[in-house]
Amino acid sequence: MPINIEMPKLSDTMTEGTVVRWLKKEGEEVEIGDIIAEIETDKATMEMEAFDEGILSKISVPEGGKAPVGSAIAILLEDGESEEATTPAMESAPTASANTPPAAAKALESAAATVNKSQPSAPAPTDGERIKASPLAKKIAESEGVDLTAVAGTGPGGRIVKADVVAAPPASSPAPAPAAPPASPAAAPTPAAISPVAEGADQIVELSSMRKIIAERLLTSKISIPHFYLHLEVDAAPLMALRKQINAQSEASHGNKYSVNDFVVKALINASVTVPEANASFNGDHIVQFAHVGISVAIAVDDGLVTPVVKNAEQKSLLAISKEIKEMAVRARDKKLAPNEFDGGTVTISNLGAWGVESFDAIVNPPQAVILSVGGIIEKPVVKDGEIVPGLRMNLGVSCDHRVVDGAVGAKFLGEIKRLLENPALMLV
Repeated sequence: MPINIEMPKLSDTMTEGTVVRWLKKEGEEVEIGDIIAEIETDKATMEMEAFDEGILSKISVPEGGKAPVGSAIAILLEDGESEEATTPAMESAPTASANTPPAAAKALESAAATVNKSQPSAPAPTDGERIKASPLAKKIAESEGVDLTAVAGTGPGGRIVKADVVAAPPASSPAPAPAAPPASPAAAPTPAAISPVAEGADQIVELSSMRKIIAERLLTSKISIPHFYLHLEVDAAPLMALRKQINAQSEASHGNKYSVNDFVVKALINASVTVPEANASFNGDHIVQFAHVGISVAIAVDDGLVTPVVKNAEQKSLLAISKEIKEMAVRARDKKLAPNEFDGGTVTISNLGAWGVESFDAIVNPPQAVILSVGGIIEKPVVKDGEIVPGLRMNLGVSCDHRVVDGAVGAKFLGEIKRLLENPALMLV
């Protein structure tokens, strides 16, 4: 029987996926465990593995096409199975409904059109019956000019299989393809349709799956979570001095170079342990205080940002945290993060210091209760012991869900981060 290859659910928030690239073509054999396509989810681009074997008969969602989770995106046939058996399976291909958003409906119509266009017609039978041939046999016959009506099938039930077509002589003169009718002048594309940007028209940028989820989650956060914001200025001179010393020693041993963000993440982890009221989540009629600390690290990518998680972070050394964040950042930008790497976050850090931003307020990442915003380190005059002296200062902010964190708890939490960054050696013991 034909087997539907369905759009997989690759993340907990995924409702539809985009086929980035097909790694198998129609007519090719598929083995269990083969990677057959790359799928873009709301969080990353991931590989789709085959769980059945057979011949990839039909691709119903082309590269760049979108489909809802669970809908058929391709058809798999057993070797020697007739293509006519694909009709029932294709009924589950994605179709638009009255509730389908316009953009999604357009994509589904495009996919359906591609299926109909790509579906080859069976050779005309001589006895009023359909020719029984495998999809691969039909493709080879079409490319080699073999007349299937003159081929005897040796497959199950007399089906024509690949070996039968290969052994058959090609037709002496394949029928030429009918000439395409000339396009009418009215159907010719206008210059504006070809290049709307060149004509000064507005450019329409379709939302990716990731951008849709970002929009939905942040809108929900701002509407449903009562935010409040706290700020502190940190003396970053002790941190920069210790970082310089550690990096000099580190390069001579294991070669890891620590960033300022590594130390801030470590301070955030320690503060989450010291002030467990902030390492929590609102859950309807109760609050959940998490047993472990999961740091969601906001990483900018081409189409927005992702927040992979350093799990059980309170159990990890500064070196382990530094290496893990670097490795996750590389795979995030290559869209190679796995779905489970986004699970388990309890607090989030967003650092815009590298872009020259001095301070900002971030939006809480639900269902978490706090997010730390980190600005760049700025050289500025400060008052110390009654005198104006040069100093290195860094602005920190924390955005809190007031249903979970009150002002005093938020201030204690942010104050603990400040204390650790101004006494960074405490994070190494």
